[in-house]
Amino acid sequence: MQLKVATFNLFNYLEPPDAFYEFERIYSAEQWKKKQRWITAYLDEHQPDIIGFQEVFSIESLKNLLLAEGYNYFAVVDQPQVIDDFIYKSPVVAIASRFPIVASDAVLPDKDLAQALGLTDNFSFSRKVIRATIDAPHIGHCDCYVVHFKSKRSMFDMEESELKRTPEKTIVDTLKAQVSGSWASTIQRGSEATLLMINMIGRREVTNNPMILMGDFNNTLNDGILSHLLTNSLRFVSVIDQNAYLAKYCLYDAWDLYKTALYNENPYSTDNKELCYNSMVTRNPTHYFGASGSVLDYILLSCEFDASYHDSLYQVSDYNTYDRHLINPSFERDDQSTDHGIVLVTLTLRS
Repeated sequence: MQLKVATFNLFNYLEPPDAFYEFERIYSAEQWKKKQRWITAYLDEHQPDIIGFQEVFSIESLKNLLLAEGYNYFAVVDQPQVIDDFIYKSPVVAIASRFPIVASDAVLPDKDLAQALGLTDNFSFSRKVIRATIDAPHIGHCDCYVVHFKSKRSMFDMEESELKRTPEKTIVDTLKAQVSGSWASTIQRGSEATLLMINMIGRREVTNNPMILMGDFNNTLNDGILSHLLTNSLRFVSVIDQNAYLAKYCLYDAWDLYKTALYNENPYSTDNKELCYNSMVTRNPTHYFGASGSVLDYILLSCEFDASYHDSLYQVSDYNTYDRHLINPSFERDDQSTDHGIVLVTLTLRS
């Protein structure tokens, strides 16, 4: 009756003695055991059925861990990059499922569209996107996409060619690199989302498979850079046509669907229903930078999971952000955990 879907940034999942990014960044044997135990403890407690992972270096290690936890189906579409004999960079995304993965592929950007957007003809996703088609209960083949969009980290570094700089010149050059490099990362991230969405719409048109998009978006959905992922209206199109056709191709934030379900089902009277409803639901951040928190990890769903859609099969009955390790960490329990919250949505079959 229920289907649980999670997105999980593992934060440098690399088995020792290999190193991530720099030669001294290697887990000790005890640290690695603690990281493994932390992951399995979460899986045992929350029991997700489908999980999208980010920051995977050690693919076989993760696959074996998940197999022991009852996830018989696992897929990746890329490999991390080795820059030295034991130093790794460019981790990949992965997906695990308790239900059969009948196909898995890397999503490729439309090169003609990329050029039309002013991008280079060899544009690629910063991390390859997985599309895994899963044979899920009651709903059949469902296309699950796992992403890790480009981070906000500047794509440009200050030029080191000039060895002698005044302090002011150093500041000026650093500022230039940061402004231009941050915007380059924004362009990359927004373009990745656009090209992925176009691919998803095309795939939906051909297969009519339900869609789930999950991952670390490295951006909030409401600041304009990624908001087009939630486009649900068209100019100069009648309401009748929008209702008949458009909903089929749109994505919806699982949090919004959860709030709608709560609003429709809570027992308060009409007079104070909205007030009580607003006090009931607070979305917790999934990442903190200093004291500032933001939601960077999302699960987006197609209309088959929207209770207000006439032909939906499931509805979002619960939404959980696991963040104890971020807001109230215990060194013994959490020091090898992750720097992101884990988002889990529960989808319940409609009666």
